[in-house]
Amino acid sequence: MNAPSLPAVAPRRPDRRFYTVMAVAIALTVFAGFAPTFYLRGIFETKPLSNLLILHGILFTSWIILFFAQVRLVAAKRTDVHRKLGVAAVALATVMPVVGFLAAVNAAKQGFTPPNGPPPLVFMLIPLSDMVVFPILVGLGLYFRRRSDIHRRLMLLATLAILTPAIARIPFIRPLGLPAFFGTTDLFIITCLVYDRFRNGRLHPAFLWSGLFIVAMQPAKLLFAGTPLWHSIAVWLTR
Repeated sequence: MNAPSLPAVAPRRPDRRFYTVMAVAIALTVFAGFAPTFYLRGIFETKPLSNLLILHGILFTSWIILFFAQVRLVAAKRTDVHRKLGVAAVALATVMPVVGFLAAVNAAKQGFTPPNGPPPLVFMLIPLSDMVVFPILVGLGLYFRRRSDIHRRLMLLATLAILTPAIARIPFIRPLGLPAFFGTTDLFIITCLVYDRFRNGRLHPAFLWSGLFIVAMQPAKLLFAGTPLWHSIAVWLTR
């Protein structure tokens, strides 16, 4: 007598919907933050942007668009195109930190700091440190490109690591200062960790350690920004 056949168990679907939702949330956050000063600048302001800031905006917007496109290509099972676009990701991830560094130094020279923020030379370390965290996570993501479980998590967190400047410009968050800027960024990261824990039954090490890296850098950069050593470096950079 043949044994009764067991009902087929549907394989667990990949996390495509989650990554799509996160990509959309990131894009909307970036647009909400930079609409008055970049995307819809003609409506809100008339003072022209410098060529450096225009280039900065184009490059970082291109990354957000590319991230969304890559997520959707994977969801559509077009990994062949996804891999080809990876070349563009490498190019962007190489140029973005350089332009971001120059833009941060230029902003400090002009005395920029967000509302309720620290002095410009102290604040400058925040965007500069993002230009360190971002390429590290992207580099690791590209190194583990053949491990999709690691790769997609690192690329998502790398994108979240550069989200704080957009959050800091959202009108209802802007007056709240640095704790709200970092705290909102952390909410994105916590969302990833909570989802991973309940969806897969455990926290993937790529999410856990990369998320902790981003969060730990927040107080670390503020502590270092208040030291005489950083002040000397900041003065030298903006001289």
